[in-house]
Amino acid sequence: MKEVMDFLNRCKPFYLATADGDKPQVRPFGAVCEFEGKLYLVTSNQKDVFHQMKKNPHVAISGMDGDEWIRLRGRVEEDTRREARVAMLEANKDILSGIYTADDQIMTVFRFVEGNASICSFTEQPVCYSL
Repeated sequence: MKEVMDFLNRCKPFYLATADGDKPQVRPFGAVCEFEGKLYLVTSNQKDVFHQMKKNPHVAISGMDGDEWIRLRGRVEEDTRREARVAMLEANKDILSGIYTADDQIMTVFRFVEGNASICSFTEQPVCYSL
């Protein structure tokens, strides 16, 4: 998990892909955290991405850092616990402090409940991780 988190934090923004019916949707994201050994994402429950992840929890992430990139696929689920939102806010104060609060009824977090990640380059074999 540490290697995946470190890479995602280096390659901000990274890009999250969801499905909108049978159409792919991709958008930049910049905040992640590890909480209770799981990788977490944050969004607003007012956004299309929230509704897309609720309807189809299979997502993908991609991002680059120099000549390396990450590919991550998995299944997410919403975590409604305040502790998870607080962990996200603490880990991303610089990005989230003016946008959300733990009790604003808008901020929501999703955790990866299963998935895998690969860190790849043009010159090395991919390094694979389970989430």
